[in-house]
Amino acid sequence: MERGIYKVMAKMGISTLQSYKGAQIFEAVGLSEEVIDQCFKGTASRIGGVTFQVLAQEAFDRHALTFQDRECDNLVLRNPGIFHWRQGGEKHINDPLSIGNLQEAVKTNNKSAYEKFSESAMASVRGCALRGQFEVVLSDAPIDISEVEPAAEIVKRFATGAMSFGSISAEAHTTLAIAMNRIGAKSNTGEGGENADRYLDQDPMFNKRSAIKQVASGRFGVTISYLANADDLQIKMAQGAKPGEGGELPGYKVTKDIAETRHSVPLVGLISPPPHHDIYSIEDLAELIYDLKCANPEARISVKLVSEVGVGVVASGVAKVKQINFLAAFDWNSKRLLAGPTGL
Repeated sequence: MERGIYKVMAKMGISTLQSYKGAQIFEAVGLSEEVIDQCFKGTASRIGGVTFQVLAQEAFDRHALTFQDRECDNLVLRNPGIFHWRQGGEKHINDPLSIGNLQEAVKTNNKSAYEKFSESAMASVRGCALRGQFEVVLSDAPIDISEVEPAAEIVKRFATGAMSFGSISAEAHTTLAIAMNRIGAKSNTGEGGENADRYLDQDPMFNKRSAIKQVASGRFGVTISYLANADDLQIKMAQGAKPGEGGELPGYKVTKDIAETRHSVPLVGLISPPPHHDIYSIEDLAELIYDLKCANPEARISVKLVSEVGVGVVASGVAKVKQINFLAAFDWNSKRLLAGPTGL
């Protein structure tokens, strides 16, 4: 438990236990308002959930299973499959049936197996994810098909998740880039950088260049060449999968190729801090955007935030960066910038 707390504190940028206690850096999932008000005052719990009555009943049920009179398997701890899938236990999105169907579809190029995978995967999503609880409501006045944008145009707005080379293999990373380039969409490098061979040699059918290049707090692989060969430059303010935490690639995963791409040393662990240590204000963010625009004037600049409680305040701050007036003057004699971004 101590190691787990230390790891979370370090990733969150918290240096003392006092700062961790009551910091409310997490959001509650599945607890009712009465439990939150009594035990976790002020913590966000947007979907509601179990009450004290439900919690009490579960405690009584566990007690009854352990101390009931009849001799059975009372001494065997139950494993309801909360962490690892168990037959008859709690549902998981990735279950053996879905994985088996997917493997069969990929290995044999079997369309029927893929349809089975789609069916079983959607059944898992419906049983496990919040979005699976939604129902499609059909309109009484459907749109005429002639007014609908063709699929070939819609996919051009698609973008992959920002999974970095290192978190996934080179084969997976390049395959995503090739697929997105073929349909006119965009892949995202993630924070792991991109080998120059991928964007300098752009074969029309096997183009491995990722159109979206990410700039994260660790700056792994960020060079002027990397920035110049992008359509979009994305400033990563937080992890999407684990909000508020930094990125971490353990040393044993840092191979020679990964280290070379990230301009690091093999077998040395790589950590992206939770905050950008050069961004502590709107003006700081504007400065970085200005620098990226200087490196690649044609690229669009985006800022990656996390959809969690309080993000609206941060998003409004990012939007206000647009109102910052860049007044820059360069003294060629002293070789220095006389004025930078100035707030209006």
